[in-house]
This record gives sequence, C-alpha cells and structure tokens, in this order.
Amino acid sequence: MYTKEITIGANTKTPLKVNRVGFGAMRITGKGVWGPPENKAEAIKVLKRAVELGVNFIDTADSYGPHVSEELIAEALHPYPAGLVIGTKAGLLRSGPNQWSPDASPQHIKTALEGSLKRLKRDSIDLYQLHRIDPKVPAEDTFAFLQKVQQEGKVRHIGLSEVSVEDIKRAQKFFNVVSVQNMYSVDNRKWESVLEYCNTNGIAFIPWYPMGGGNTKNMEKLDKMAAQHNATIHQVALSWLLHHSNSILLIPGTSSVAHLEENMKCSSIQLTSADMKELDGVYVAKA
Repeated sequence: MYTKEITIGANTKTPLKVNRVGFGAMRITGKGVWGPPENKAEAIKVLKRAVELGVNFIDTADSYGPHVSEELIAEALHPYPAGLVIGTKAGLLRSGPNQWSPDASPQHIKTALEGSLKRLKRDSIDLYQLHRIDPKVPAEDTFAFLQKVQQEGKVRHIGLSEVSVEDIKRAQKFFNVVSVQNMYSVDNRKWESVLEYCNTNGIAFIPWYPMGGGNTKNMEKLDKMAAQHNATIHQVALSWLLHHSNSILLIPGTSSVAHLEENMKCSSIQLTSADMKELDGVYVAKA
C-alpha cells in the first residue's frame, strides 16, 4: 500500500503537504503547447474540476503557451483555495509550436519570475523549478540567482528538471532541492538512479511523460494488466508509479474533463505484489 500524500520540502521550515495525484497544466494550451486552447471554456472547467476532485498541486511553466497556462490557472482558480500549491518553471524559450530552447541566464529567469508572479497573481511562488540547466550559462550562476530570489522571498521552494544526481548535488550547495522533475515511466527508467537519490534524501520526484517508452510488447503487457483491473493502460501506468515509490508526485495533464476524471481514478487501483513484479519486467535497460 502506498501513501496518499507527499510533503514537498519535508526537511525545511515551510513544508507543503499535497496529494500525490496532482495536475500538469501543459495541455490546457494550444497545439504544440503554443497559444490559447481550442476550447477555453473546457480548459477552465478542467482546472476547476481538478480542484473539486482533490488536486492540491498544479504544475505549470511560463513557457506553456507561453504564458497561457499560468493565465488560465489564475482566471479559473484565483482567489486560490486554501492549501492549493502551484509550481511553475522557467528556463526555456519558445519560438513556435513544439519548439523549445534553453535560457537559464539570471537575466531571463528574473524576467520570467516577475512575469509568473504577475500572471499567477502571487507574491511568492510555492515551488519554482528550473526547467533546464543551460549549457551556455554556468550552472552556478543560475543556482546563485535562484538562491537570491529565494532569500528575497519571491519563491518558497526550488526544484530542478531533467537533471542527474551530480546536477542535484551541485545545486544543493546553493539551496535545498525539494523536487526533481524528470522523464520517467514504467517503460522508461533512464533516471532510476535519480529517483533512488530522491527516495534517500526526501526529495519529491515528479515524473513527466508517464507513458514514455511506447514499446509494443510493453503495451501488450499493460493492456493485459488493465483488463484484469477493469482500467485503462494509462490508469495502470499511473498506478504503477504511485506504488513504485512514495517519493513520486504525479502530474498527469489533459485538456478534457472526462480524461481528467479518468486519470484521477488511478489512485483507486490496487496493484498486488505480483502485478508490480510483472510490470517491473516491462522495462529492459539498454546496454
């Protein structure tokens, strides 16, 4: 049996306890994560319904749209209900649909943070995550700036995305890393060592792309397991993550209320030890 809640920043003076099934707000934008959604009314309904269903952690970024996701969150939910934690990110530039390029310079992060605070109508960001370490910018410069804005009270907690254990250790010289957001799924476990580090050090691990492998044989196993539990393969994949580690905080995203409600049911699926063993065999590490 897995825990239903997780504490972000458990080792800090201002911990944030949230339910382990959150919501990722990337898909409430237009195609290619660019521009406004095709159905704005539905996007607003998705956000409101997520909170109604018990979601109290929403993940977004200034680059989703860009800006669209943050603006919709504020429009739908501000003034925010007590206990709602919003995490946003900075460090990626957008030039068009599905186009992303890193910029983690202090100058860019400063502008991005000021924009996020304004769009989200917040005096401080609950969880501010570096979307990517920028190879063109010394990581220490970026980390030092994040340390500065945390000391100023503009951000409460700091997390990282798509990083190695060594990256985390470098960042920890500047601030307490409370979350790591890496690609990870039942059939894509490239970052298993990072998850293990998070498990050991009380860091929340936020997987993105929870159906990341796409291997046909893997899908056949998931289909079989889904049929046994009267569930979808996506629900089983999400449930596996919940069972796999209590450090994992889910952020499945969608632009549809029906799909949202389907995703949320993943928490009611109880996988047995035999189920977990079978699903663990889905992944074969590449040599």
